[in-house]
Formats: sequence, C-alpha cells, structure tokens
Amino acid sequence: MPELYPLLFEPTFKDYVWGGKNLESYLAHNVPEGKIAESWEVAAHPDGQSRVTNGHYAGLTLGELHERLGLALIGYHSSWAQERGRFPLLVKVLDAQERLSVQVHPSDQYAAKNEGGELGKSEMWVILEATRDAAVILGLAKATTKSRFVKGAQGDDLGDYLHRVPVSKGDFLCVPSGSLHAILGGAIIAEIQQNSNVTYRVYDWGRNEPDRPLHLEKAADVINFDLIEPGVGLASSLPAGAAIHRERLCRNQYFVVERWRLPADTVYQGYNDGSTMEIWAALEGGLDINGIAVDPIRFVLLPAALGAFTLSAASHSLALRAYVPAER
Repeated sequence: MPELYPLLFEPTFKDYVWGGKNLESYLAHNVPEGKIAESWEVAAHPDGQSRVTNGHYAGLTLGELHERLGLALIGYHSSWAQERGRFPLLVKVLDAQERLSVQVHPSDQYAAKNEGGELGKSEMWVILEATRDAAVILGLAKATTKSRFVKGAQGDDLGDYLHRVPVSKGDFLCVPSGSLHAILGGAIIAEIQQNSNVTYRVYDWGRNEPDRPLHLEKAADVINFDLIEPGVGLASSLPAGAAIHRERLCRNQYFVVERWRLPADTVYQGYNDGSTMEIWAALEGGLDINGIAVDPIRFVLLPAALGAFTLSAASHSLALRAYVPAER
C-alpha cells in the first residue's frame, strides 16, 4: 500500500432552492456560477462524492478510496461502518440565504426499519458567517404536545410551536436525530453529520414543489417532543499544551468536534494510531499538515493509520477537528 498522507478533496455541489452566491468567494475551491446551497467537502454518499485532488490517490472519489484502504482510512472505531461498506461521516458547508424547510432526521434504528437500512442522521452546525438577524429553529416552544403540533402542521400553522434561536458568527449547535430544526437564512454554516441524507420535511414555507414533498407522518414518529427551547451550544475547554486554545463543541456516539485557536508559529505534533481518521478544517489563517497547505475554507482528511503528523500555523489560525470516538 502506498504511503498514507493528508488528503485534500474537490467537493460536489448542490443547488437547492434556498442557496446563495457566497461560496464562490468564501471557499478555497472553484465554485460553479449561480446559486449554490451546499458544498459536500468530505463525502462518500450515493447522492454525492468528493474527489481526492492531491498525491498518489488523486482522481479517486472518497468512496473508491475507502474501498481500497478500508480501516486504514477510517479507523477501527468505525468497524461497524466498514462492515456495512459505509464511510461514517459527511462534512458540508452551507450557504443558507433563504429558509430551509422545517424538518427532522430519524435515528439509526428508525431509518434502518423504514428507509431500507439507511443510517440515521445526527449533525452539528458551526456558524461561519451570519447576518444581524440570522436565526435557526431548534426544538419546540414550551407547552407543545405531539397532538397540538400535528394539528398545527396539518393546518400550516406551526408558529406557536417552533423555537427560534438567534445565531452569530462563532456560535455552534448540536442537532441530534429527532431534533426539529430549520436554518432561517442569512448564514454560512459548516456541518458535520452522520453519512446520511434522510430528511423528513414538516413545513416548507409554502414552496409546494414536487421534488420537495412533506413527510408529516414519519416526522411525527421521530420528533423528540422533549427538546424544549434549547439554545446555542456551550464549549468545554480541553488540555492542549503551549498556547493552543482547544475546546470541545459537540460529542456523541458518532463524532466529536473540537475548535482549536492556534497562535502564530504554533507547531503541534499529532499521531493517528489506527483508531480513527481525523478531519481538520482551516477556518481562518491556514494550516500546514506534513507539508500540505490547507487554506481557509478547506477540509483535509488524515487517514487513521497515518501515524505521526506535524500541524503548523504560520499566522494566528482557527481550525475545526472532527473524529470518531471509541464508544458506540
């Protein structure tokens, strides 16, 4: 097997109705003209694949690379995914310039039973940019019951039941499966999620487009009606050494996401021991990992069996790090 190295990708783009034109000037990629809603940065899903752009494996899709490398790529914490022939995570950048539908994603158990063995979808968002009035819907308002909610959804009258959360640059939100949610426009968002594309729409703001059906019955089955008026996430500090500021944003059985602030001239020595891949993103400043430059906004995948790596930041930098935890 050729030597492993940090992997850069060409994303695949989605032009959903709610997208904007900001990613062209925001991402470190060539972005198609016109409205673009999502850039699937690290993706190996039947609905979209990113493609390796550097080194020996250039030209392969991430799915093809996973077939070749197996656990050497994703790590033994993801043995369950390897057994199913699935890459475990999906990473996107969203340009939400209009409202997304009010929606919910199922758990693994519900998706396996009702969606032909598909994975469920827990996700998290990091707000990269936001207008002054940007907001999301997350969870339900107080005193919402399932029967009231379903009746309101059937009558296109959900206003009393949706919980609106204002968001600003730097905020983050953890969105487990079962969380009713919607992005309400005016934001660019990094999303880390399970490798699934199952969405149950409850309300689509009167769009009524044939390729965007509603799924009220399934949504009512999976909505967590105990998620009442949550707020943005609260980070927890983690040890990092030197002057690095490291904090945990979200942790669940599928992924851990951290945010790192690296002063100028920082050098960090890491080691991937085969347990999990790591996905890093340069948000500000830029990173160098084993001599490979990672400019903002761009994601890089460090294979699980990479071994030692050196991450450096020539200038003050902000980065995200995602990996798969041991427990599941």
